[in-house]
Amino acid sequence: MWHNFITVTSAKPLTRLYFPCEIPPHGACRLPPEQAHHVTRVLRLGTGDSVTLFDGNGAEYAAAITQVARHGVTLNVGERISVDRESPLPVLLAQAISSGERMDYTVQKAVELGVARIQPLETERSVVRLDGARAQKRVAHWQAVAVAACEQCGRNRVPHVAPVMTLRDWLGRKMQPSPPAEMRLLLATQAQVVLRELPRPAGGVTLLAGPEGGLTFEEQHDARRAGFTPVRLGPRVLRTETAAVAALAALQTLWGDF
Repeated sequence: MWHNFITVTSAKPLTRLYFPCEIPPHGACRLPPEQAHHVTRVLRLGTGDSVTLFDGNGAEYAAAITQVARHGVTLNVGERISVDRESPLPVLLAQAISSGERMDYTVQKAVELGVARIQPLETERSVVRLDGARAQKRVAHWQAVAVAACEQCGRNRVPHVAPVMTLRDWLGRKMQPSPPAEMRLLLATQAQVVLRELPRPAGGVTLLAGPEGGLTFEEQHDARRAGFTPVRLGPRVLRTETAAVAALAALQTLWGDF
């Protein structure tokens, strides 16, 4: 007995491109050389292919490639569409810098999980030490990681990655009284409090996550003086690149949009 089978294939999702310059609705724009190279050589897109552009200000634009030439890629832009995919819970992630791809992973997943801002921090136990031009270069790299994560996950607002600060200097700024609506949380394996025991924050959350080896006793003490409540994520010790990601997922589940 013969059966006829119909194969149904899902539509391929549109490629999303971050375009930091002005996007003219119902006009044309040209991609910068590096992005044009990525579109044609890596993504293998060509004339007639459709893409979605976003400028980081909360909107996206349907567009189509109209010309691929040696001098660049030109797109025809459609209408502006306001699409809000931001979490109702604004979270600032203050992350101690970890080594190599670990920090990239944390930045990428934090953006996918809806974080609003990222503050890289140097702590006493930080393996990576950055200063001057090297620090600026790493921040630019992490900002690019955040952009790529937005292109992938559909966010139309790109979280800002702040310049590197020492934990001491950053906490010094935080010593001023916190806004009444702000909740300040410190990830600490020995803490007595778990997230679900806390009341829903009236405003945003600042989440402080330590490096490999954790924060020192003095650093934790300074954080508590700055208004941070130590919380634990369970009985297991998580890697530095896992801890903040797990905490963000829990925050979104409790008070965000999960």
